[in-house]
Amino acid sequence: MASQAQTQVGIIGAGPAGLLLARLLRMHGIDSVILEQRDRAYVEGRVRAGVLEQGTASLLEEAGVAARLKREGLVHEGIEIVARDRHLRIDFRDLTGKAVVVYGQTEVTKDLIAARLAGDGPIVWNAADVAVHDIDGEQPTLTYRSDGRDHLLVCDFVAGCDGFHGVSRQSIPAQALQSFERVYPFGWLGILAEVPPCSHELIYARHERGFSLASMRSPTRSRYYIQCAVDEDLSAWPDARIWDELKLRLGPAAAAGMTTGPSIEKSVAPLRSFVAMPMRFGRLFLAGDAAHIVPPTGAKGLNLAASDVHYLSRALIAFYKKGQADALERYSESALARVWKAERFSWWMTTMLHKLHDESSFEAQMQLAELDYLASSRAAQTALAENYVGLPY
Repeated sequence: MASQAQTQVGIIGAGPAGLLLARLLRMHGIDSVILEQRDRAYVEGRVRAGVLEQGTASLLEEAGVAARLKREGLVHEGIEIVARDRHLRIDFRDLTGKAVVVYGQTEVTKDLIAARLAGDGPIVWNAADVAVHDIDGEQPTLTYRSDGRDHLLVCDFVAGCDGFHGVSRQSIPAQALQSFERVYPFGWLGILAEVPPCSHELIYARHERGFSLASMRSPTRSRYYIQCAVDEDLSAWPDARIWDELKLRLGPAAAAGMTTGPSIEKSVAPLRSFVAMPMRFGRLFLAGDAAHIVPPTGAKGLNLAASDVHYLSRALIAFYKKGQADALERYSESALARVWKAERFSWWMTTMLHKLHDESSFEAQMQLAELDYLASSRAAQTALAENYVGLPY
């Protein structure tokens, strides 16, 4: 017989979305249990995004987990776009009065896990065979296996924060869900190295050989990407070849400031845009990658997860503290309005900066015209900056 427990909110997934939601709820006295199929070392070791919108940083501060972020986060007031030897700096502070913070998702996850384990509530690591039941009833349940035993968790609500391949979205009846997807015909080859960044701000480069990005995680740790084939063979890309390609695509100025070194992580990631709607079915609510994916070009993945948590946490708090269900009813609509704007921005950045067609094609000339317009128009630069630093909730 399965052991049985009860909680107010059952959360599937110990990524940033699930952890942040649990933390915000606990600060208002709302209990939760987090189920995670991986172990702690795996979750804390995942290399992911690193650019936080001001709203995301504020939400982490509200959650009381921003002490290290304030000490170690790198405030960036702009980005640089390079194309055909033209260097354009988008000045966030001048254009919007805001900035972003570079602080790795890995570090955000570690901070949230530490807070959770300091007394907020349980995380069930290595939770196998998680299944969602009765989500259209008054008391949804979660079943799973842990430590060789079957478990049953009775909940008021379930938050599906378990990513694109998780069980949460798959638990919604197919006829109740509508999905939209764009799969891009290329990937990103990423390299992480313990070397200082080549620039104090991110560099986005459009080159005839393909897109590249110079990013960072700290003053001593750099993250670089180059556009590649979706099925690129990593073994064909020794570190030296990657560094040479980065120097070529990012241009002479970046190459002159680049310190090379052995990679500590190297991977190829496909790019896609994806949205599933609605983000609620019965008492199951989707958040983060479980509901939507953006290409990383616009730095929106982690920030959209935080945006979802902003709406969902406030809706649950209003329900438990004031007996108000209106915000829960509106959750999907509220979250999706911001999701679609971020999807548009990420799609636009991706299609403007990547090699999609031969340089002699009409489409390639349109990309260059778009970049020329961006360079000549403060209004266009403001639109980019507003979206990059984060639209208001």
